[in-house]
Amino acid sequence: MTLFIVLAVLVLLIATVVSQAVLVIPQATAAVIERLGRFRTVAAPGLNFLVPFFDRVRAKIDLREQVVSFPPQPVITEDNLTVSIDTVVYFQVTDPRAAVYEISDYIIGVEQLTTTTLRNVVGGMTLEQTLTSRDQINGQLRGVLDEATGRWGIRVARVELKAIDPPPSIQDSMEKQMRADREKRAMILTAEGERESAIKTAEGQKQSQILGAEGAKQASILAAEGERQAAIMRAQGERAARYLQAQGQAKAIEKVFAAVKAGKPTPELLAYQYLQTLPQMAQGDANKVWVIPSDFNKSLEGFARMLGDKGDDGVFRYEPPTEDVPESRPEQEDESIASWFDTSSDPKVAEAVRAAEEVARKEVPSPVSGLGGSPRPGSRAVDGPSAGPKLSGAAPRPPLGTGEQAPGAPAPGGPVPGTQAPGTGPGPAQPGQGDSRG
Repeated sequence: MTLFIVLAVLVLLIATVVSQAVLVIPQATAAVIERLGRFRTVAAPGLNFLVPFFDRVRAKIDLREQVVSFPPQPVITEDNLTVSIDTVVYFQVTDPRAAVYEISDYIIGVEQLTTTTLRNVVGGMTLEQTLTSRDQINGQLRGVLDEATGRWGIRVARVELKAIDPPPSIQDSMEKQMRADREKRAMILTAEGERESAIKTAEGQKQSQILGAEGAKQASILAAEGERQAAIMRAQGERAARYLQAQGQAKAIEKVFAAVKAGKPTPELLAYQYLQTLPQMAQGDANKVWVIPSDFNKSLEGFARMLGDKGDDGVFRYEPPTEDVPESRPEQEDESIASWFDTSSDPKVAEAVRAAEEVARKEVPSPVSGLGGSPRPGSRAVDGPSAGPKLSGAAPRPPLGTGEQAPGAPAPGGPVPGTQAPGTGPGPAQPGQGDSRG
């Protein structure tokens, strides 16, 4: 029994010695080893051997990057406004020995250093600058913390401001200000839009009025030009009409005078005509008294002596002259007025009319031409290019008798179809006129 107890004690002692002599460190973890109260070494990850009862593990340090979120801290800005700021710090232990022996608790140290540095940085900024300068605050905090925690064996990777919360009253004021700014911008944009719209509308009206004025100007010019041309043409027509009227009156006077001379009037006839004219001269409501001149007979005698020669019977008779009065057209007397009586059409217009007539006279081919079989009743059959239109199935026309006139032939003494009367000009064919081309 005693031997059994001794063996059990020896086994327990060996197990205890082995457990204290063997140390297994996980990956990304370091252990600070002390021997008899003094720093001996930093155990690396893996299997490590210790001296039992002399060596001990002081602390195990996590070598991974750590994320620590600190509670909101009240910070006073430059314009005496208190804001709450939440911070997040990303750091990593690079020297386990310094993290254990240089500071008692490096997490609390980082927290306090972050708070004091944040108050120092934000205290020199206004609320608006604080809200809009997060990157600047983060950079300053990281620089100060990295420099201060370097001797603690800690490397600060990043510092972020998680939230910046102004007081509720300041938030309401900011919301009102933002709302007012938005309404201001909206009103400015609306005013700008109305201004641009008014400008565009005015420019459009200006262009419209300019174009309208230009159109009215062109219309007035064309109307004035048309009135001018019409007045010129009307004046030319009236001039030609007056000239023709004067020529006609002159011809009429010549004819009357020639007829009077050809009739060989006697003084008795002239006196009789004069007496017939006297009642016409006395007509009128205003004529109350009409006096016959006393030298009436002497005037007739002098008129007869002037017009005629005394015959064998003692009567003065008119002898017409042997020379013939040349007959001439009014426009042939002066070359400068020959263009007044030009009634011929414009050659270009006449050519266009002839071309249109040729197109209209062309025969339109039948849609059944070229197909086999006999033609339909009432259809046209063309024997050749010069053959005239014939009605299929129509009986031949009997020969013309004596005095019978062929259809379409000119009347006796009338113009030949296709010809034109002299002096009519090359105007377009009138309805009912024939055409020699068929």
